[in-house]
Amino acid sequence: MDFNDPMLALSSWIGQIGDFGLGLLWRFIHIVVTLCHIVSGIFEAVESYAISLGLIQKYSSIDIEKLKCLAVVVDIEAARDVSKVVELLEWLTTIGVKQVGLFDSQGLLKKSKDMILEMVPRSVLLQETGEKDTSGIALEFISSSDNKEAVVKAANILFQKYLKSRHPGKDEEGENVFTESHLNEALRVVGESVHVPDLLLVYGPVRSHLGFPAWRLRYTEIVHMGSLKYMRYGSLLKAIHKFTGVRQNYGKSFILHHYICNTRSIHTLYRLKLLSLD
Repeated sequence: MDFNDPMLALSSWIGQIGDFGLGLLWRFIHIVVTLCHIVSGIFEAVESYAISLGLIQKYSSIDIEKLKCLAVVVDIEAARDVSKVVELLEWLTTIGVKQVGLFDSQGLLKKSKDMILEMVPRSVLLQETGEKDTSGIALEFISSSDNKEAVVKAANILFQKYLKSRHPGKDEEGENVFTESHLNEALRVVGESVHVPDLLLVYGPVRSHLGFPAWRLRYTEIVHMGSLKYMRYGSLLKAIHKFTGVRQNYGKSFILHHYICNTRSIHTLYRLKLLSLD
């Protein structure tokens, strides 16, 4: 017992030193990460301010023609602040963006569309302009429930096409691979024109599309912009400049790849139809 007591004390002492050392290491890492975050935030703020003043020449020219359609997603709390949304739209108008889709999951912006259209100079509803160019900015107001009925009808058309392609009396499957052109054709048949954004700017606390309809994200590049409350013109200009400066290599659409092309049967399309009915 006399021999074991010093060993137990030493083991306890070593354990305490280890816990203390790990605690110091964790606090050190936390301080380093916090300082990096603060420095990064300061750098971004300074850079944004410099871009806004035109001090960084490469952001002075943007090939805005490459950005046919821009979508803006805001979280519920930000959607209640119409004045910030209007300010953002005014910035986009200044940059030269012609078509913008505004989305929040509960459709709060759609309910305020008359106020927004009145407050934003030279703004019109996209549905009223069609594909015609406007001197101002064409706005589309989107919510989570939009286009569900159209997608159900389109899915039904594709499902019927699959059934007709099967040979009666045989166990072999019919044609179960659908391309983007099939989906677009089905949507046109049901009288629905879905505008697919080239760039999606997300203003919210998390890095997510916040419920933006998946069938509109075929080739879309998604950029998280932080809180709408602290939005900066320079950051907006930088995001658009970066998008227009990158060569776009388009492949298969996300929605078709995710819901149709990766499957071995038509059951996924049928589930999409049932899901849209919920």
